[in-house]
Amino acid sequence: MSDYEKMKRTWEADVEKTTQRFPERKEKFQTSSELLIDRLYAPDKENDTYNEKIGFPGQYPYTRGIQPTMYRSRYWTMRQYAGFGSAEETNERFRYLLEQGQTGLSVAFDLPTQIGYDSDDPMADGEVGKVGVAIDSLKDMEQLFDQIPLDKVSTSMTINAPASILLAMYIAVGEKQGVAPSKLTGTIQNDILKEYIARGTYIYPPKPSMRLITDIFAYCQENLPKFNTISISGYHIREAGSTAVQEVAFTIANGMAYVDAAIEAGLEVDQFAPRLAFFFNAHNQFFEEAAKFRAARRMWAKIMKEHYGAENPKSWKLRFHTQTGGSTLTAQQPDNNIVRVTLQALAAVMGGTQSLHTNSRDEALALPTEESARIALRTQQIIANESGVADTIDPLAGSYYVEALTDEIEKEANAYLERIQKLGGAVQAVEEGFMQREIHSAAYEAQKRMEAKEDIVVGLNEFKVDEEIHADLLRVDEALERSQIEKTKQVREGRNEAAVEETLSNLRNAAKTTENVMPHIVQAVKQYATVGEIANILREEFGEYTGM
Repeated sequence: MSDYEKMKRTWEADVEKTTQRFPERKEKFQTSSELLIDRLYAPDKENDTYNEKIGFPGQYPYTRGIQPTMYRSRYWTMRQYAGFGSAEETNERFRYLLEQGQTGLSVAFDLPTQIGYDSDDPMADGEVGKVGVAIDSLKDMEQLFDQIPLDKVSTSMTINAPASILLAMYIAVGEKQGVAPSKLTGTIQNDILKEYIARGTYIYPPKPSMRLITDIFAYCQENLPKFNTISISGYHIREAGSTAVQEVAFTIANGMAYVDAAIEAGLEVDQFAPRLAFFFNAHNQFFEEAAKFRAARRMWAKIMKEHYGAENPKSWKLRFHTQTGGSTLTAQQPDNNIVRVTLQALAAVMGGTQSLHTNSRDEALALPTEESARIALRTQQIIANESGVADTIDPLAGSYYVEALTDEIEKEANAYLERIQKLGGAVQAVEEGFMQREIHSAAYEAQKRMEAKEDIVVGLNEFKVDEEIHADLLRVDEALERSQIEKTKQVREGRNEAAVEETLSNLRNAAKTTENVMPHIVQAVKQYATVGEIANILREEFGEYTGM
């Protein structure tokens, strides 16, 4: 029997096992002309290129997807990113989106929360609830997930430097609902390296920040086996101006740094690697984006198997969430953004994403209105239910163009990885500013092309119209900040102060040693210690990062 036949038979057996757990969505898949759609299209006979590079879905190197049946059994998770104002307001938006058919939650936190300040801290003045929801204490987290059963909903949280604190609060809310930590599902972003590279919401220097991440890995391995402990993010690298190749290369380099740190901390690769997840951007170049996802999947599989010697196939799988490109949206003619987002979402689906957020048309102007958020969600639902692109697995496979792009992206991204490894790895490359300089250069070149009209942005540098700024925008009430400060004050007045001080003292002592800090953070949030109080203990022990 040829290698190809062995691969095919293995895949067919995997399909049978998978469909026993997750039956296919329909008994029969067909086009509008009643032409039958096969589950998978592949060469009819032995093909070395196919065997080595492309293969079958659910099999190493996962070029065609990480699951044997992909969307024939289950669609991707439709996880709209949302958060603004107070926990109560965001809870209303969450429940609305769930009623509209969203299948997972994704929390946006305000800037003070992201950098570890309470709403009454002078550093938070004017920023409370503006770009996400304000979370100061467990009380806010309880209100954020009021009437949302955490044993039935998967939650992603875009939080990095204070990820340990927000995860601890999520654990505590679950327990108050009667949901054991072992039953919780979701993801914390927890990717601090890209903050130094592209985004800026860091608190502590790189070394203690990496220690916090590996503490979370170890704690979740024992207590939250279904929770993704990190979402290694290329999204913000791309938003900062990188190319698609740089997005893949720098994201995977960061992923390798986290694997190295976990191994150095004494964790076995197959213990934590299955819970690593990734987060990518989707831009307008449809074929490049789809090829990018396929190349990244193949690269990570090879790195985990060949470089790190991981033996568990789950450790080889690059599972990723995608968000459409915020930086591609224009304030001019904002309805054009619906078309951009549709193209980007389609590329993510054709590239095999596990979950997807579609941006709203008005996000270049303000936080999305309820109507805009609904249109963005409907975009995903129409792609899933009306387009037919989810009826066969990896429909772009075998395209001369797509396969060539996949190979070229892999080649160029590997060249970047070699340069980063020569510098000593991602942490050293970040500290030396290598990735930052490469991104700045790419962004500058893209801006020059746009200004010279070599690259056309419809409505911005060509096909312009006279228009008024869209009036129907979501605006956060300025009274929210005063209300949030008062709420936090009441929490402090009503808690057991001695118990708070004891848990914070225990946290400080743990931070001075190599002891895992997560159990102490969990105990502190249960006593209603605030995000700022916990973050300040760690600031005092770890120091603050002030940049290069």
